[in-house]
Amino acid sequence: MPSPAPAYVERRRGASLRLALRGIDYHLTVWGEPQPDTAPLVLLHGWMDVGASFQFVVDALAEVEPRERWVVAPDWRGYGGSVSPPVDSYWFPDYLGDLDALLDALAPGREVDLVGHSMGGNVVMLYAGVRPQRVRRLVNLEGFGMPATRAAQAPARYAQWLDALKTPAELRSYPDLDAVAARLLHNNPRLAPERAVWLAPHWAERRDDGRWHLRADAAHKRVNPVLYRVDEVLEIWRRIAAPLLWVDGDLTDTTQWWGHRYPRDEFDARLAVVPNVRRHRLSPCGHMLHHDQPLALARCLAEFLT
Repeated sequence: MPSPAPAYVERRRGASLRLALRGIDYHLTVWGEPQPDTAPLVLLHGWMDVGASFQFVVDALAEVEPRERWVVAPDWRGYGGSVSPPVDSYWFPDYLGDLDALLDALAPGREVDLVGHSMGGNVVMLYAGVRPQRVRRLVNLEGFGMPATRAAQAPARYAQWLDALKTPAELRSYPDLDAVAARLLHNNPRLAPERAVWLAPHWAERRDDGRWHLRADAAHKRVNPVLYRVDEVLEIWRRIAAPLLWVDGDLTDTTQWWGHRYPRDEFDARLAVVPNVRRHRLSPCGHMLHHDQPLALARCLAEFLT
């Protein structure tokens, strides 16, 4: 068996910070110190990820920006080091509430720059439309939203959720960190091995059984009983005041998630309601933009945020 790759070495080492937000013991990774003349940069991760996952982009930004800014990346409730009370499922209103409380705690009365990936991208789009006065610049990294739903789907969706509650949700565990890193590489073959080795102890933790478990509540796997209402989402998107940067990867295949229920041209039509949009595509790059092309993404962010 080949020896594991050496771990990635950080250019800017993040510090851990804990905050009590809405009854949740929230964990944040923070780089640098608050700066009175520069908007904080808040990075929001996606489903089954953690805030520390942005380390490679933060390091790349240090290469391309003239000065290092204050960067904050929370672990969403039920992920990483953010301890959440037992719940049956998670939903977007709680993420919005957590983000609002986070900004009130860290940057009261100030505008911030928001960057969200995937699920985090969906959250920042909603937040920027609901709280337009709080967002100076907005970046969505492949937060596509969800396929449209119809009211007729509600009975079956609620039944599916009730059925799921009868069986405890579980996530796979791993014998050691090498196996965790191997899983990360399997999930994303474009991830550099040294980055997978670095991410593994941030993505998983060793528990009393001696095995490594993902730092994620298995309840995240359960279907949400509440339908995704596109008409409501678009009304919120129309109220986004900040300039928006949309970034995607040329290798992303959305059919792997939704088949043909939600084609890309439908997403493009939705995005057209946002008043001020700039688009950028990274290549070669898949859905994990911050892992596949951190330097190219950092250059794009630096230009947009300056």
